[in-house]
Amino acid sequence: MTAAVQITGVSKTFDTRDGQVTALAGADLTVAEGEFVSLIGPSGCGKSTLLRLIADLDAPTSGTIEVFGKSAERARRDQEYGIAFQQAGLLPWRTVADNIALPLELHGVGGSARRTRVAELADLVGLTDFTGSYPDQLSGGMQQRVAIARALAERPRLLLMDEPFGALDEMTREHMQGELARIAADTGAAVVFVTHSIPEAVFLSDRVVVMSPRPGRITETVQVRLGDHRDDALREDATFFERVTAVRAALHGTPEHSAARGAETR
Repeated sequence: MTAAVQITGVSKTFDTRDGQVTALAGADLTVAEGEFVSLIGPSGCGKSTLLRLIADLDAPTSGTIEVFGKSAERARRDQEYGIAFQQAGLLPWRTVADNIALPLELHGVGGSARRTRVAELADLVGLTDFTGSYPDQLSGGMQQRVAIARALAERPRLLLMDEPFGALDEMTREHMQGELARIAADTGAAVVFVTHSIPEAVFLSDRVVVMSPRPGRITETVQVRLGDHRDDALREDATFFERVTAVRAALHGTPEHSAARGAETR
């Protein structure tokens, strides 16, 4: 089976007024079709840079990136992925329905097919009753649901998400985590998800990829293995806490790392 994402020996160096800064060094990562993978690490470790390279919003200095066996540029042109950022980025003069429909309009999808797809997506993200509303009439969580629906408009097999819940309050954030887990399961899309939150990464993911301080390197991958059903009860499960401990230990390099690794592999 072709990997959703194949990253091989990827490094990224930026030119600045003070000289060159290496953001990523020798990153290798494979994301399987339908897999949910979170990237976690300290600020400035290159998580968002790696996501942007996958999305072909920037080019690696060295190494290769393939998305479903294609170059990142070809995958972008073929609309193989959808992307969502921390800010929803909705157009304030367009309704929920019109914001969701925007990618379809840009690629010439006819009006009838657009309306059908928008209705499907609004139902998927629980916004059927708000399709005529404008962004300033929505809560932050609802705006992010619109952004996710828009990212899914063209049925991408891959979702790239850069801290999409980072600006939300804790209660809304946990609710949106549950919604995203459901949406990912319903669509079967692979997800690469950037976060600073260890519990969020564990709750959502099949695997959590831990990165080092700059220059960012992938130092460890924690297999989560919490099953397909993700709900609030999972947050109180002993295995959930074990996985959180394993990721925290890997992230911080604590003396408990070996013990946490043992719990993670059971």
